[in-house]
Amino acid sequence: MRKSLSSALVGCALLLASYAASAAQIAFSQSAFDKLQAEGKPAIVYFHADWCPTCKVQKPIVDSLLRQPDMQSITLLIADYDKEIALKKAMHISQQSTFVVFKGGKEVTRATGQTTKPAIQATFAQAL
Repeated sequence: MRKSLSSALVGCALLLASYAASAAQIAFSQSAFDKLQAEGKPAIVYFHADWCPTCKVQKPIVDSLLRQPDMQSITLLIADYDKEIALKKAMHISQQSTFVVFKGGKEVTRATGQTTKPAIQATFAQAL
């Protein structure tokens, strides 16, 4: 009994450590975005909608990419496509499933509707 409990605890600790080691995914807030911009940290604003079929395909790919060691410095700010009206206008966003990539405090690229891991990975790599 003790051995299986120990194994379960070790497994849980490893799982938590892997999540802690993954890049940050947070809900968009202007203050978080401004802080990342001021610090020149790599950031991606992702315009996401729960009802969007493309966004549903993107989610597991994005989750997988952000767990990769080379993507650890990226912060993904998830902007609700239906609620962030002013942000969409300011960033000239007309479609959900859009990634806007920032490096050194400046926009470096954007992509809409990507659904393959290599394409999304290439877009995210522009932040590094």
